[in-house]
Amino acid sequence: MHRNMGERRFGRVNWLGLQTLSMRETRRFMAVWTQTLAAPLITAGLFLTVFNLAIGPSRGPVMGVDFVAFLAPGILMMTVIQNAFANTSSSIVISKVQGNIVDTLMPPLSPAELVAGFLAGGAARGLIVALIITAALWLTLGLVPANPIWLLVVVLIGAAMLGALGIVAGILSNKFDQIAAITNFIVTPLSFLSGTFYSLETLPGWLQTISHLNPVFYLIDGARYGFLGVSDSNPVLALAIITATATAFSALGWYWFRKGFRLKP
Repeated sequence: MHRNMGERRFGRVNWLGLQTLSMRETRRFMAVWTQTLAAPLITAGLFLTVFNLAIGPSRGPVMGVDFVAFLAPGILMMTVIQNAFANTSSSIVISKVQGNIVDTLMPPLSPAELVAGFLAGGAARGLIVALIITAALWLTLGLVPANPIWLLVVVLIGAAMLGALGIVAGILSNKFDQIAAITNFIVTPLSFLSGTFYSLETLPGWLQTISHLNPVFYLIDGARYGFLGVSDSNPVLALAIITATATAFSALGWYWFRKGFRLKP
């Protein structure tokens, strides 16, 4: 029995445990779908409407497309990554605050399986939000993705990247106000200052340089390329950067799970 457990822990994947954790994380947000799925759609619609009414009439085409069409992919991706981050970070913080994080750590799940299970929930939430908003954009504005496969890949990697950051933030935080601080002072500024509402061509040179250091910029730009076929940066370079960033955050989460960093009582 002990020999089989050792083989499973260090050689093979615990598929049943991984599936169980993934389903728990998915059912957790599906149980409150009005908050996790319907609310993001309304928020995205409000952003699109307000910016289009306030700025649209005075703006001409941006990067060769209508201003409202330019806004749509950025708002979609911004909503996806915020929800993916919220899913993983809130799950860990709630477990720590309620004192039942041990129920997640005690089952025979390796650190990699824990990271994969949490990421599955965050990616599922991000993907569903993306599908809902994409359908709404088609129904209301007639916008159809120019490169749907590329858009799907960027959405999944983006959800994984911010989901992994959510794991890191959840491990770091012991209280709700700590995770709120990370959201307000890191995630939200990175989202808003990533080219969601403007093209980098309109910025001074030094601000363009700073923007290129923001990995979320490449998510927004990649989504815009997938939706409209236009972008500020090389799409292949953007894909490489967001993949590397997602891998780095996932590796840090794996390491902290392995060490029990800020998880042990």
